[in-house]
Amino acid sequence: MSGDDLLFDLRDGVAVVTLNRPEAMNALTLDMALALHSRFEDWARDDNVAAVVVRGAGERAFCAGGDIRALYDAHRTGGALTREFFQAEYRLNRLIFHFSKPVIALIDGVAMGGGVGLSVHARTRIASERTLFAMPETGIGLFPDVGGSYFLPRLPGAIGLYMALTGARLRAADCLYAGIADAFIASARHDEFVAAIRAGKPIDAATKCLSEPPEPAMLAANRNAIDRCFGHESVEEIESALYREAGEWAQKTLKVMAAKSPTSQKIAYRQLRDGARLDFDACMVMEYRLSQHIMAAHDFFEGVRALIIDKDNTPRWRPGTLAAVDDAMVNGYFEPLGAAELTFG
Repeated sequence: MSGDDLLFDLRDGVAVVTLNRPEAMNALTLDMALALHSRFEDWARDDNVAAVVVRGAGERAFCAGGDIRALYDAHRTGGALTREFFQAEYRLNRLIFHFSKPVIALIDGVAMGGGVGLSVHARTRIASERTLFAMPETGIGLFPDVGGSYFLPRLPGAIGLYMALTGARLRAADCLYAGIADAFIASARHDEFVAAIRAGKPIDAATKCLSEPPEPAMLAANRNAIDRCFGHESVEEIESALYREAGEWAQKTLKVMAAKSPTSQKIAYRQLRDGARLDFDACMVMEYRLSQHIMAAHDFFEGVRALIIDKDNTPRWRPGTLAAVDDAMVNGYFEPLGAAELTFG
């Protein structure tokens, strides 16, 4: 990790951490995850820290995700990163979820994958006009991780499953509508917000004082159709419902889903179904199992090749259809890892 990849600023009881890789859209590396975990543990014990603010450098991204190119390279060379990264990332997600002091995420720009894990579990999530929030993992042969098992099935109606299977991109208004964000504050006023809480203004009061109503939520316009189509008992039934649904939205949604990994879609469906009845820690243990089984399979590395490395945008999924992904195959991804299970110190 470069010494400047994370910037820390503790003043007046408020610790601000800035993800500082704007040229990489603030993508999270293993070293960054480990350093953040260590610093959060220090802040938990430090009586001089009353709250933590997490933000991203630059105007494009809060955090666009984990460094998946590094995972791809590690797989090719047989490195341990495919284990160590997910361990560190998921332990950091858990630490933020359970953190004893207020954590505020300024979601200014793109928040996807690993960036979701750094923001959605915070106590206060602030969106801006630049917010673009998504869980696009099924499009690269992964699954909606970083606590997606926990928060997605707890969103209203079928919104969480819709996000998981389509990678739908949410703007600020959609994030507020879905309960992913708590307030909208224009990006130009984020420094003012930090200054206000450093001056002693309560977080809720500072948020209320600076917040503004965003544009209308696109999710609201499609909510009935989302619930109608995505409230079914299998991915195949969801597709059938979309075929029956009239209108341009359903046709676009079918086209989007057709490009995703069939295996990842079926994993995500079961993952959210199981996660709805698990606590957060159990969700993270389940997600680590999924991550390690997927790292030993085909689709993730093919998805990264097609979308990130070669950029031909034509991944050759194996299997290539939903019908070819049977229950036994899906169940295998959820098998325990024995002595290699994720643990929390």
